[in-house]
Amino acid sequence: MTRLFSSVSLCAVTLALAAGSAAINTQALANDKLVEIAKSDENWPMTGKNYDANNYSPQKQINKTNVKQLRAAWSFSTGVLSGHEGTPLVVNNVMYIHSPYPNTTFAVGLDDPGHILWQHKPKQNPTARAVACCDVVNRGLAYWPGDGKTPPLILKTQLDGHIVALNAETGAEFWKLENSDIKVGSTLTIAPYVVKDTVLVGSSGAELGVRGYVTAYDVKTGAQKWRAYATGPDEQVKLADDFNKANPQYGQKGLGTGTWEGDAWKIGGGTNWGWYAFDPSTNMIYYGSGNPAPWNETMRPGDNKWTMTIWGRDIDTGEAHFGYQKTPHDEWDYAGVNVMMLSEQKDKTGKMRKLLTHPDRNGIVYTLDRTDGSLVSADKIDDTVNWVKQVDLKTGLPQRDPEYATRMDHKGRDICPSAMGYHNQGHDSYDPERQSFFMGINHICMDWEPFMLPYRAGQFFVGATLWMYPGPKGNKQTYEGLGQVKAYDAINNKYKWEVMERFAAWGGTLATAGGVMFYGTLDGFIKARDSDTGELLWKFKLPSGVIGHPMTYTHKGVQYVAIYYGVGGWPGVGLVFDLNDPTAGLGSVGAFKQLQNYTQMGGGVMVFSLDGKGPYDDPKVGEYASGG
Repeated sequence: MTRLFSSVSLCAVTLALAAGSAAINTQALANDKLVEIAKSDENWPMTGKNYDANNYSPQKQINKTNVKQLRAAWSFSTGVLSGHEGTPLVVNNVMYIHSPYPNTTFAVGLDDPGHILWQHKPKQNPTARAVACCDVVNRGLAYWPGDGKTPPLILKTQLDGHIVALNAETGAEFWKLENSDIKVGSTLTIAPYVVKDTVLVGSSGAELGVRGYVTAYDVKTGAQKWRAYATGPDEQVKLADDFNKANPQYGQKGLGTGTWEGDAWKIGGGTNWGWYAFDPSTNMIYYGSGNPAPWNETMRPGDNKWTMTIWGRDIDTGEAHFGYQKTPHDEWDYAGVNVMMLSEQKDKTGKMRKLLTHPDRNGIVYTLDRTDGSLVSADKIDDTVNWVKQVDLKTGLPQRDPEYATRMDHKGRDICPSAMGYHNQGHDSYDPERQSFFMGINHICMDWEPFMLPYRAGQFFVGATLWMYPGPKGNKQTYEGLGQVKAYDAINNKYKWEVMERFAAWGGTLATAGGVMFYGTLDGFIKARDSDTGELLWKFKLPSGVIGHPMTYTHKGVQYVAIYYGVGGWPGVGLVFDLNDPTAGLGSVGAFKQLQNYTQMGGGVMVFSLDGKGPYDDPKVGEYASGG
């Protein structure tokens, strides 16, 4: 029996190794294919352009000298009024366009973008709109290139908690599954993220007491591979044996329950609805978990781990090798889901480092060594940040200013930043030639008054009333000066330039090798600035305000810049839903009460090129050809 068992075991091991090797090779090929697609100027196949999530294009056709010649080349309306976040994707001469709820997806050919190749209009439970926190936005699509057996796929999320895989060539549903339960307030606004043969999807709903998680699915079938929670027992948080080995001061085992009172972790928030990045050399994905629930800190004593955390997880197993909590026991809703941008730079000692840079809602921009989570720098996004004096680089802990703490029976005043953060969902960019991060910033402060409330599944679980207004560099009388744009040097801890904006630069930025960076504004402009000086070189008034970030691609030798227009999101809640109470919209209505005087709703894509060169220069393109 022993001999037979050994022989069978050896055979099984051999087969398993062969199968595993084949699987690894298949995954590697799929992964390499997506990497190669991202390298092409003709494509923009994922949020952030590439796995570094740097929103950077090496194209130089549009540059400092000629950017003033940009003109509209073509446009596309989604027919949806709510806020349009994220960017469209471009792969193999097709642009894939998404909308907020009802989460329509369009495919248009770049030779004749006036002709819709296919469209997917899902039927959803309208209840999802009632439990969405901050408008019914969606942050984008993902693309998987296919493997010969399974066709290329477009992955999308729906507000009602479903994930859908569509045939990229036909728009037909390939598979569909439920990731989130709207009965408890769990919705989906995140852009899916494809790595190898895996699609990652986060979760939303911390403002309703949803316990956050990230899930990995087989991109071909929709089968679940793993799920990792932000709170709870170690096995559910999926902590690796070497978790925080390089930085034990961050905390290690048992804290997903031990830093909460009783079972509060079960309704503790920590959702992740922001952005991901991936490093093939470490095999880790990077993302941030969000705020704890409820906002009222009195109701949840402890550090509330592992909310507000930068994670480094193995893509294949989901196990976390490091987790750095930026804001222990968050008191201000500084949800840490913001963009993660990867770079390789020499530190101050001259050592080349694999870095991760993350501008956080709490007003600190963090740079970590992404191989082990070691903290390299932690700089204030603006010198008006006041809840924290500084971050101790040895312990990683923020040194709080007690004057700006929040507590029961007390109204905190002039807290900077507000709950909207000095940075929110905007996807920023990194220019590796200039070693500059271009950041779209909010400049908003707040008063905060907490109150007690019970948890009820599917109902808002916040516990604080907020008043928001421009920060010290803005104008409190006119409610303008609510935003900034900055160029940041993470190694030398300095800002190369910064400019103020009338409203928050909510959507994010695009960097190009042409020395021009682009971004959109809430009052409805796309702007181009000199990457080195910040000088305004060009702008164009769009039909509606911008909460998405620009992208660029080349088609038939012409470089185009594209951007979603469509005001909404958290800053546009008052305009979208016609609200007037300054504390409504979790405080945003008061801050952006002037927005309605500068823009109105309406969503779509606007595409620009030098001198407006485009597919319809030949007026015969797209014309009806009669049979007579």
